[in-house]
Amino acid sequence: MRKEWFMAAQADGVATEGVSRRTFLKAGSGLVLGFYVASGGGRFARALAADAPAKPPVAPNAFLHIAPDNTVTIQVNRLEFGQGVHTALPMLIAEELDADWSQVRSSLAPAGDPYKDPNFGIQMTGGSTAVKHSWQQHREIGARARAMLVAAAAEQWKVPASQVRAAKGMLTGPSGQSATYGAMADAAMKQPVPTEVKLKDQKDFTIIGKPTPRLDARAKSTGTQQFGMDFKPEGTKVAVVARPPVFGGKVKKFDASKAKAIPGVIDVIKVDTDRGGNGLAVVANGYWPAKQGREALVVEWDTEGLEKISSKKQIAEYKALAKKAGTPVKKADVAAIAKAPRKISATYEFPYLAHAPMEPLNCVVDLKGDSCTIWAGSQFQTLDAVAAAKAAGLAPDKVTLNTMMAGGGFGRRAVPTSDYIVEAVSVAKAWGRGPVKLIWSREDDIKGGYYRPSHVHQADIGFDAKGNIVGWNHVIVGQSIITGTPFEPMMVKEGVDATMVEGMGDPYSVPMNLSVHNVKANVPVLWWRSVGSTHTAFVMETLIDEAAHVARMDPVEYRRKLIDPKHARQLAALNLAVEKSGYGKAKLPKGQAWGVALHESFETSVAYVVVASIRNGQPKVHKVTAGVHCNLPVNPMTIEAQVQGAALMGLGTTLPGAAITLKDGVVEQSNFNDYAVARMTDMPVVEVFTVASTDNPTGMGEPGLPPLAPALANAVFKLTGKRVRKLPFDLAKA
Repeated sequence: MRKEWFMAAQADGVATEGVSRRTFLKAGSGLVLGFYVASGGGRFARALAADAPAKPPVAPNAFLHIAPDNTVTIQVNRLEFGQGVHTALPMLIAEELDADWSQVRSSLAPAGDPYKDPNFGIQMTGGSTAVKHSWQQHREIGARARAMLVAAAAEQWKVPASQVRAAKGMLTGPSGQSATYGAMADAAMKQPVPTEVKLKDQKDFTIIGKPTPRLDARAKSTGTQQFGMDFKPEGTKVAVVARPPVFGGKVKKFDASKAKAIPGVIDVIKVDTDRGGNGLAVVANGYWPAKQGREALVVEWDTEGLEKISSKKQIAEYKALAKKAGTPVKKADVAAIAKAPRKISATYEFPYLAHAPMEPLNCVVDLKGDSCTIWAGSQFQTLDAVAAAKAAGLAPDKVTLNTMMAGGGFGRRAVPTSDYIVEAVSVAKAWGRGPVKLIWSREDDIKGGYYRPSHVHQADIGFDAKGNIVGWNHVIVGQSIITGTPFEPMMVKEGVDATMVEGMGDPYSVPMNLSVHNVKANVPVLWWRSVGSTHTAFVMETLIDEAAHVARMDPVEYRRKLIDPKHARQLAALNLAVEKSGYGKAKLPKGQAWGVALHESFETSVAYVVVASIRNGQPKVHKVTAGVHCNLPVNPMTIEAQVQGAALMGLGTTLPGAAITLKDGVVEQSNFNDYAVARMTDMPVVEVFTVASTDNPTGMGEPGLPPLAPALANAVFKLTGKRVRKLPFDLAKA
């Protein structure tokens, strides 16, 4: 019988008692090693304790699998949707394991207690935390496995463990003995699990810090990678849902006769949708007949009593509110503004934004009498599994959620309400005749929420005769993305959503008086790649640039002067970007100009120096030089890719048409023909440089996005003399 080894490691911590001998559990043709896991948990775990399933006394925690042929398969406990964790996390384990990287494989772990984030206490992917939070945990997984392999070899060869060497998947002894990890795996199973392990010194790293091609690159580049959208078990029916045009609307009456007449359409079922509404699920043999059936439905919707947002009116109301002080966040004396000889008064507008990933939402549900199996590209496996259980009327331990590879997400697959998961379970429950695959079209995805909130900023800044800032009064208006979610107790204090004000004032020493108005609106809102920094960075970095102009100083020198010493990492990122770009030294072609911006989000500092011009009335970015301070770079290739992708996405927010607008409660955009995203033709040259550091890594999925738009806006000012105060850019009105 072929035997395979599954190695466990701690999630929230390992109990020191009862771990010297393990319980063996048969798992197909392999063996599973499990040990007791402490019942701790992070702040999110405590917030979710009422709904989360209880931890079993023994957790298999299967992260690491060594096969007889010496291949090492590492279970990735996050969602891989383009950010590179399918490679970066295995690198952490493989480094301490001393594995042969050419023999390392990775696979996505299902939802499970062992796979919860050791800091948050739930299984999730978000906040640019995957590598940061796994840094210690995953290295210990590899180190424990290595120690057990060494101990097994020492026992067989009757030599001290100190005389056994492990390297590149091989064990060697003092007298020339040798064995592969695969050959020694079963014997290693019989060794005690070390309660403490010594991790490598960074100077001994052979994998971490090295540019490493992604393990999923070949499958994705050859079209053989299976995404959630590709998965359809035999016998599965496809469903699409007709949702109300106004959020929270309900079906008043409908006629499905024309829909049911379409070949392939099996049934039309009323189902609950998100935010208290309901809709009609068209179940068919495939997506095309289901879509045609939905288009043939005759539906009258009940939207009575619902707030019907219109974007123009909303922005006008936000602007009026921004003239008044809100809930205080930072307090400073701003009385000097009134008598200041020079002033800036600026109003900024930001629209709703859709996430618009390449792969729209999808979910397969196989709901049986006493069990529910789900296949989805979930960012919130723990929350989604619990929500699915509730929707199905089952105990949480009766739900199996398989994590599928996803084609983007940018936050849309991490919804506290688990909207698309719950909807898919509701359809399967109503259908009741086998597995169902719920598919959202691109139009569904863009029109159906959730969105980055719209915001208005009002800034009033006063300067003395020498150009020094004597007062800065700032008001922000917008919806909270945290209020009403499980994260509210931790992230909403005294009525202020921490994400709305992140980065305001930083990294500069300025006398800012900051307040906010958290408004409510019948538009579902959610985090969007880099969250509040999508608007705060733009405001801060364009205003600082404008302040430099008032002070008659070079924008880079002005920033250096104002950066608080405690923000040395941001200064280092700025200096690196400036040095590598040739800013102020290289001569640019006629019609081109520099633009600079920097911002820190998720503990990572990114500075951009862009070179741009104006073509046909629109800005064109030719080159971006990035200075990045993310501490120790685990995989430089991933960091470069993340910055390049984030820079392009940030550029996308400036393009004409990059806005979600509503009229009478209905979203006006539906697809890429009327909702702009950046394309290959928009991509500039992006060079990425990282600040040398040996500190533990910080996040990289999101921090590359915020500084791009303000850097471009600052270049636009140099080219046109116009200050851009609105996204997307409209130079005709600037």
